[in-house]
Amino acid sequence: MKGKCPYCRHEVELMEIFHESDTTAVIQMLPAFGKHSHIVMEYCYLFGVSPWRLKAHKLRVVLSELKALFDSESFHYQKRIYRISQAGIVEALNVVIHRNFTDCLDSHNYLKKIMIGIAEREEKETGRQAERELRKKEAGLMVGSQDHGEGRGSTSFSPLRMKEIPPTHLTEEQIETNRRRLREMMDKIG
Repeated sequence: MKGKCPYCRHEVELMEIFHESDTTAVIQMLPAFGKHSHIVMEYCYLFGVSPWRLKAHKLRVVLSELKALFDSESFHYQKRIYRISQAGIVEALNVVIHRNFTDCLDSHNYLKKIMIGIAEREEKETGRQAERELRKKEAGLMVGSQDHGEGRGSTSFSPLRMKEIPPTHLTEEQIETNRRRLREMMDKIG
């Protein structure tokens, strides 16, 4: 379909203008994927976007969907939202790329099914890591060491705070001071 430029009255092909805008958008999106842009492009070629001249718009749509996935680091599948890291997304893309498909892909459903397993694995690893950190913190509190970062973990409420020495190494003077403070607190309570 041809049209005339409103400024110079030169006849232009409208599809050529649309193609240029799609190509420009694709080129602008590729840096968002960083060092994984080659894997993303290989995945896009599975959708049958190889003659850029004819299918630049389809490539633009697939890339914009992948960019949204990389930016949000989450996806939804069958009314459930899954969180996944960019490394997990790249791992899933790599699995899809190395699978031999006979036809072009229509949607991202196969990728999402692979990402579900990776997202669940990452969630378990995150839970385990959080549990390890909690146990480490609890063990530290049991020994008597305290975290002084921004007041968290501090168990001393007295303005007469003494040097932090583990309970097994208290001097007689410190023990007597603690007993006196304890008696004062019990008197205040009643």
